[in-house]
Amino acid sequence: MSTSPSHAEQAELAVEVDHEPHLGEIQGRSPWQLVLRRLRRDRITMIALVATVIIVLLAVVAPILKSLGVLDLNGHDELVQGIGSMPTGPLGGMSARHPLGVQPGTGIDLLSLILSGMTTSLIVAVSSTVVAIVVGTVMGLLSGFAGGKVDWVISRFIDLVLSFPQTLMLLSLQAVLVSAIASAIGMADTASTPKLLFMIVVLGFFGWPYFARIVRGQVMSLRQREFVEAARSLGARPWRIYVHELLPHLWAPILVYTTMLLPQFVAQEAALGFLGVGVPPPAISLGTLLNDSVQYALPDPAYFFFPGFAVFLMVLSFNLLGDGVRDALDPKADRQ
Repeated sequence: MSTSPSHAEQAELAVEVDHEPHLGEIQGRSPWQLVLRRLRRDRITMIALVATVIIVLLAVVAPILKSLGVLDLNGHDELVQGIGSMPTGPLGGMSARHPLGVQPGTGIDLLSLILSGMTTSLIVAVSSTVVAIVVGTVMGLLSGFAGGKVDWVISRFIDLVLSFPQTLMLLSLQAVLVSAIASAIGMADTASTPKLLFMIVVLGFFGWPYFARIVRGQVMSLRQREFVEAARSLGARPWRIYVHELLPHLWAPILVYTTMLLPQFVAQEAALGFLGVGVPPPAISLGTLLNDSVQYALPDPAYFFFPGFAVFLMVLSFNLLGDGVRDALDPKADRQ
């Protein structure tokens, strides 16, 4: 594909000049190719992408490794039989067998605990993100396209949800909602699954309003465009306009907001677990590990440091990747 010099302004977004001296041609590129090109040029984003892929792969394979016996979640006798039952050896019992040491009081391999905790934390974060994105997209589409009373009702509902303090609601509604969820799925209140579902529902419920406002603004600017008016004139039903006309134009903000919500929910899960509202045993999350490690912060700082560093690394990687994706999707990035 070639572009004449008189079309230079349009070519700035769609083409790239090959600087090889023996070619000297203008090659066309699709929007996705431009996005991938910007991502590859951003070294920090590529490093964050590699770190994110490694973290996700570790979290995915952790249950498999646990079932195969590679991750050892059974206690050992590598503890001093005395006050506090602290691990033997330097830095919390670090050794070739236990590269990050062992858990005080139980002797469980700390690396196995962290990998299992990453799995639980990512399940909560990813599921909550899906809930927030789906609900926010639907509510934003309805509010922005319908307008009138529908827009007013949804906007006031968004204001109502935003007025509730999220952490306080998690603490106050925990007993009631966990019991309701446990009864609905036929499990005991003390099981891990009802608490896990409770955190996903509540985090997702409080995470959608901001995204709904973003989608609403995008849809309000799109509903007057020619392709929407053409679909209306041809008698297209509202659901078809939502799915086939509006939704394809919202993939960029959806992708960007997803990369922003995911690290936020990872941090929130860790904070809730630290406050004692996380998933109960036998489930393990990074937040519950942090909560348990506080009492050992001075006698065994390694047990406190490594789960905290895992949370830091996950949040940092996701945030840097989100920033890079947002910049790559900016059509003015090449000009800058």
